[in-house]
This record gives sequence, structure tokens and C-alpha cells, in this order.
Amino acid sequence: MLEKQFFKKVLRHSFSIPVKVNFWDGTTEVYGVGEPKTTITFHESIPAKDILSNASIALGEAYMDQKIEVEGSLEALIASAYENAESFMRKKDFRQYLPKMSHTEQKSKQDVQMHYDLGNNFYKLWLDETMTYSCAYFKNSQDTLAIAQQNKVEHILNKLDLKKHDTLLDIGCGWGTLILTAAQKYNVKATGITLSKEQYDYINNKIKEQHLENLVTVKLEDYRELKHEKFDHITSVGMVEHVGPENLSIYFKDIEALLVPKGTALIHGISRQQGGATNGWLNKYIFPGGYVPGVAEMVCHITENKLQIIDLESLRRHYQKTTEIWDENFNNQLTEIRKLKDERFIRMWDLYLQACAASFKSGNIDLIQYLVTKGSTNDLPMTRAYMYE
Repeated sequence: MLEKQFFKKVLRHSFSIPVKVNFWDGTTEVYGVGEPKTTITFHESIPAKDILSNASIALGEAYMDQKIEVEGSLEALIASAYENAESFMRKKDFRQYLPKMSHTEQKSKQDVQMHYDLGNNFYKLWLDETMTYSCAYFKNSQDTLAIAQQNKVEHILNKLDLKKHDTLLDIGCGWGTLILTAAQKYNVKATGITLSKEQYDYINNKIKEQHLENLVTVKLEDYRELKHEKFDHITSVGMVEHVGPENLSIYFKDIEALLVPKGTALIHGISRQQGGATNGWLNKYIFPGGYVPGVAEMVCHITENKLQIIDLESLRRHYQKTTEIWDENFNNQLTEIRKLKDERFIRMWDLYLQACAASFKSGNIDLIQYLVTKGSTNDLPMTRAYMYE
């Protein structure tokens, strides 16, 4: 009875949309005004102490283990919790309950491989043909995901104001779309670094297939291992979230050291306008060591390391749409995915993708592109028009 009273009290103020809740004892409650389009069913009780210690882990694991079912849009449900200022998801900072994270070179390698080395065959099932696993850029609503991902790469490369024969370093190069495009379309000598063996092997095969051995190199290295090299441009797409708060200054110090004077860098990463954050469930199951830095935190580290900010752009809504398409693709491929993964993993991954979409939709997190230069430069065009030409 006490557990149920606790849940009724918590749920009463948790959502900005009407929600129907079926409790484990067969009783039903409706919260909010209007006809509920979402129903939560608790097949069994979840200890209140687990919710109080870390709600994201307790509820995430309950969903993975089918102790909780959601009928209706899981994305809309989570977004409504983030949008509601009275929600338990907004009232408590759970970072104090997380184990201290380590971002040494060895630990970072382990963390990255846990997520990105799930198998290229798995990612191929629901990513687009470019194998790009980061926020796309939709110029219009008709863009396919593949077109939007190519738009994103070209948007980044345009911002850098590339010149023929320039050198480019991509920190955390994924499956290589950016460095391959830079070489093919801009005749730039591109180097990518990754900690994922699966990505490293994939890119090397692409380099050979496309006969780009003279222009593209990929290394299985940490950004902290690069020494005595200089590049005209640096990109880092979807990687800053893996750096960790204690290493952000080192990260930008290394970027400054690796750039030539007046060189440009484009950091494309999840940021949070309300300040840095972690999520217990995501850290445990999806992105070990993951940390979303605050915008003010990022700006502080950029400027303290002799880099100057030229441009900031929010692509929050683009990432919402990207993750929604990924989740749709994922669910359309369940027959094939079930040949590779068990049901608990499938529920976990579906929750991850929908929760990400909800977080971007609600503004709980953002995607920011930071264009920076090493020292002041007067070489870039006077207006942003060049970025779209």
C-alpha cells in the first residue's frame, strides 16, 4: 500500500499530458485533464527506494524487464515529463548517486568499444547507407535520412572554408563519411581517428574501394595520443560527449595545439543549455562514461584555451527528427535484429532512441555546432552566406 501511495503522489505531478496508469493490484488512475492517449501499466511494484536513489535506472530497467509497459508514444510520455517543471525528472540531480567516472585513455577505449563495437551488421540495419551515427541536417521536410546526413557533412565542411590540399583531422570519425567526403569533394588530405576497431576496419575497406589511399588515413588512436602534428582544420562530430568533464580543458587544449595558426575547428556535439548533465541509465547501459556538457561550460573551455568562437548553431530539432527516423528504422528491422540481439536488448535500444528524441523535443538537451579558430583571423568571409553556398 505504501508503495502505491508513493507512486500515486509521484505520478500526480509528473506529466504535462493526460496519462492513464494501470497499477499492479488491478486499480486504475487517470492523471491530467483530457482523454489519455498514453497508458502506463505496472505489472509489478518498483521499490520506492530505487526510484528515489536513481529514477532513470529503476524505471529503465523495469521497462527492459517488461515490468512496465507503455501503450501509446513513449517519446511523447518522456518529453512531457521533461516539459513539466513539477516532474520528478526535473526536481532532483541524480549525479551525486553515480559512481565516479573515469576517462583515462584505456577507460575511454573500453567505453567506446562497448557502444560502437556492437557490430557493423547491427548498425547497418537501421542507419542510412552513409553509416552516419550523428545528428543529420534537414534542409527541407522531404529530405531522406541519407540526404540529410550528407547535408550535415557538407554543412560542416563548408563552415570550415576548406581550400584544395588543406589538411583535416576528424576526432572520433565514426564510419568515415566526413573524411571520405572531404577527400572526394574538396580534395583535402583527411585523417580520421577512432577507438572502435569495427569502425577502423570499415573505413580502411572504404578507402581501398574508393582508391583514396593518397588522401585519407584512419588511425586507431585516442586524441590524446596525437603528438607533433598540425592540421589546417579539425572536426569532431558526436565525440565531445565521451570526453568527460575533467578532460574538457585537455580536449580543447589539444585541439588548439593540433591546429595551425588561424586554423578552424568545428565541434558538433550534444550540449545542454541548462548546464552539464549525466543520466544513470544511459551511463550504465548505453554510453558508459557519457557526459553532456553545458553550453556555458563549453564556451568557457574554448576561450580559456586560446580559441575564438566564430559561430554557434543549434540543431536540436534536427536531432529530434534524426532519432525519430532511427527508431522507426529500428522497429522496421526487428525481424533481422532479433537474429542478433535478445528481447531485453531490443527494449533497451528502443527506449534509448525514443528517450533521446524526447529529450531533444523538450529542450532538455540540444545539439550545438561550435565553429572556432586558433587565434583571431580575418581570412573567413564577412557573413555566414558562404556556409550555404
